[in-house]
Amino acid sequence: MRDKWTPAGWRALPAKHIPTDYPDPEALTRVEQQLRSYPPLVFAGEARNLKARLADVAAGKAFLLQGGDCAESFKEFHPDNIRDTFRTLMAMSVVLTFAASRPVVKIGRLAGQFGKPRSELTETQDGVSLPSYRGDNINGMDFTLESRTPDPERLLKAYSQSAATLNLIRAFANGGYADLHNVHRWMVGFVADSQQGKRYQEIADRISEAIDFMGACGITPESVPQMKQVDVYTSHEALLLGFEEAMTRIDSTTGDWYDTSAHFVWIGDRTRQLDGAHVEFARGIKNPIGLKCGPSLDADELLRLIDVLNPNDEPGRLTLIARFGADKVEAGLPKLARAVTKAGRSVVWSCDPMHGNTLKTDSGFKTRPFDRILAEVRAFTDILPAEGAYPGGVHVEMTGQQVTECIGGAAALKEEDLSSRYHTHCDPRLNGQQALDLAFLIAEQLRGARDAGRRARAG
Repeated sequence: MRDKWTPAGWRALPAKHIPTDYPDPEALTRVEQQLRSYPPLVFAGEARNLKARLADVAAGKAFLLQGGDCAESFKEFHPDNIRDTFRTLMAMSVVLTFAASRPVVKIGRLAGQFGKPRSELTETQDGVSLPSYRGDNINGMDFTLESRTPDPERLLKAYSQSAATLNLIRAFANGGYADLHNVHRWMVGFVADSQQGKRYQEIADRISEAIDFMGACGITPESVPQMKQVDVYTSHEALLLGFEEAMTRIDSTTGDWYDTSAHFVWIGDRTRQLDGAHVEFARGIKNPIGLKCGPSLDADELLRLIDVLNPNDEPGRLTLIARFGADKVEAGLPKLARAVTKAGRSVVWSCDPMHGNTLKTDSGFKTRPFDRILAEVRAFTDILPAEGAYPGGVHVEMTGQQVTECIGGAAALKEEDLSSRYHTHCDPRLNGQQALDLAFLIAEQLRGARDAGRRARAG
């Protein structure tokens, strides 16, 4: 039995990937105390709504789309960038909704996704070693001692940027920008410009017909507000537990603890130790939470983590985010899915096809080949049904900007193209065109599975 939970209980346990080299620990404490007095970024009721939506995903009645920046940055903070990522998520969701014939739950990796765990604590250039860059809420990218020294004031800037991002996202989601007709036009524009456009034209045409049919029946944004408003939730990795603790508040309506920094937070593959600080913190908050599952996780450990993180088997509480790599997913995922199914546990299964497919080119750029990303998604959607589980979602690092960070896709980006617009502060992201390209390819697979199911029921 674990001790009674408190937001600060994690501090007594081993904590990986949390910086301990702040020059002035008292300054960090003061910043965390200041954050405790700041308003919540999200509300407990919104997190409960998301949990209910994710319960539908766990039951096979909806699909989860989670996407956004690898690591948000102060430098790229601009309303146009937020708008473009939002627009890409909306276009992807329309394609997936039509293909799956199910609602799509939309969660952005935004308004708080700053910090990143790093394999090495230091980086060496020209014989000089400095602390590694760990995200803009910790330190800076410039290779100088001043920039790479952790600065607690960055947490306050990250909070302010998150609040502004959330404000704009809520305006887009509820102010008419997300009108289904607008989103459809964005998607049709992609098809017209894409080298693979003809391949996707049938889906685009059928969506157009459905929208026209609804209009003829009087179902318009004016008569049905849901056609011009959407729910978009926020998420990030719960890495810096001091910040998360400061943002954790008691909900006045239920008396439960909620992490008000985001609707959904997840535990990374590097910080999921059963006796560690991150698992301890996550077990006590009532938000829906995620758990990254990689090649080093065995079935027994996963079941023990599920017991700790979701002891009451609440639908929608826990999302398992598989991140193996295209060359490891077929060896690693089946045994995990089989164990969870056999144990009868209610979880959402989502696929992160990004992190296991990173490689370094001869020119020194980290990249992710689009064909490997797609191969892992395809394997995920094949493996889970065979193990009695529902492939419920996809989790991608992407941006609405036309960056050149991942090779391949409809634009056929090559290694020599990477240097032209390589802007990421951490890991490579799909650009807007590649992200929508992936949505169409997933849609083809979902539609094929849906049609096969209908034929099986009919015959």
